[in-house]
Amino acid sequence: MTPLEQLWHAAACDAAALASLTVTGGDPQLPSVYRMAALATAAIGASALAAAECFRERTGRAQQVELDARRACVAFRSERYLRIDDGAAPELRDPLMGFYETRDGRWIQLHTNFAHHREGVVRVLGCANDHAAVTQAIRARDGAALDQALADAGLCAALIRSPDQWAALPQARAVAGLPLIENIRIGDAPPRPIGDARAERPLAGVRVLDLSRIIAGPVAGRTLAQHGADVLLINGPHLPNIAPLVIDNGRGKRSATLDLREAGGRESLRALLGEADVFLQSYRPQSLAARGFGPEDAARARPGIVYATVSAYGHEGPWAARRGFDSLVQSASGIAWTEARAAGETKPRHLPCQALDHATGYLAAFGAMVALQRRAKEGGSWLVRVSLAQTGHWLKSLGTQEDGQRAPDPAIDDVRDALQTMESPFGRLTCTQPAERMTATPPHWSRPPVPIGTDQPGW
Repeated sequence: MTPLEQLWHAAACDAAALASLTVTGGDPQLPSVYRMAALATAAIGASALAAAECFRERTGRAQQVELDARRACVAFRSERYLRIDDGAAPELRDPLMGFYETRDGRWIQLHTNFAHHREGVVRVLGCANDHAAVTQAIRARDGAALDQALADAGLCAALIRSPDQWAALPQARAVAGLPLIENIRIGDAPPRPIGDARAERPLAGVRVLDLSRIIAGPVAGRTLAQHGADVLLINGPHLPNIAPLVIDNGRGKRSATLDLREAGGRESLRALLGEADVFLQSYRPQSLAARGFGPEDAARARPGIVYATVSAYGHEGPWAARRGFDSLVQSASGIAWTEARAAGETKPRHLPCQALDHATGYLAAFGAMVALQRRAKEGGSWLVRVSLAQTGHWLKSLGTQEDGQRAPDPAIDDVRDALQTMESPFGRLTCTQPAERMTATPPHWSRPPVPIGTDQPGW
């Protein structure tokens, strides 16, 4: 079975639907020892096929889905290919973000793209806020102790581990015991159809509340939007964002702000939830539950809700509440170590794209669409859970490829055929197209991205 077929069967989807999907191309598409194309085609292919099945469930009309491995890998690098008014590539990394060698010969990665994370790191290190000072301070610390100190301070870092070192940790065992996607019935509700039966898009009429930031969760919302869902992005007015990611992942969405620290903001979100079909969130486990918006809260407030949650290290194990991002999970779980060893290097090396983020986003969208189909057939409220660590575990299970790192690293001029232009409030955008082709309902974004808070918080 291919990874896509394994994914489809694990979700208990209709096996006959696989006959309508054609995947062309294969690895290597990107310079990596890991099978990037297998991961990308499985995650994107499953989400595309689920959209086609939603359309068939609602209208009785089947269609063909085509996916090329090269275009799937281009989609996995969407933020890299974003351009505004034909300008330079956007800067996505803070100068302090990266790998540092420790006193005991280990390596640690810092993630400092948000100002408060950067300030917290230099506070723990007791040094100046510049690369040279941070390098010197980390060389005076042992790796494991520094990793724990930064985690205890609620900051974002990861000690570089080999696959065996990761496997020895309780968190790795917790992740290994979880399925790739969890789709759990958490409440009773009568069956409810998928969106508007008269519409010509798979998710037209489906309302999605998107409480996510950065890449994984926003990619899930963007994917639902490209199949016709009404996606309303909700941001806290006090929360930081990374502008190019807001643009790249805001395609197809409206954008409003609500302050959940205030009673009025929570009341407004409850009102929106009362008319939503999908509640998508990527905050750490229990963070929204503390505000009254956990899965069970949502199911009580809106019977029939599909609650999709994305986390870094999963909802079980001692690291469940640890802050994390794609690159940190790569570093902690042995992926960056393996890439470096394959290249004959000692300094860690990341994947050639934010593959865990993108794959997890498509998997969350896939899980949400599967849950919408189940709700249409049997009713109920549903919880969909995915995490970067579970996706990383899956990627490693797909195996490695000899000489994969010799594959070319496509520049923007190499992928122009997979890009499109779009006028937006930010300027004229060059951005990726949806990777899949669907004969009856071609995926597309019906609106450009907008600045955070452009819209009112309402349906």
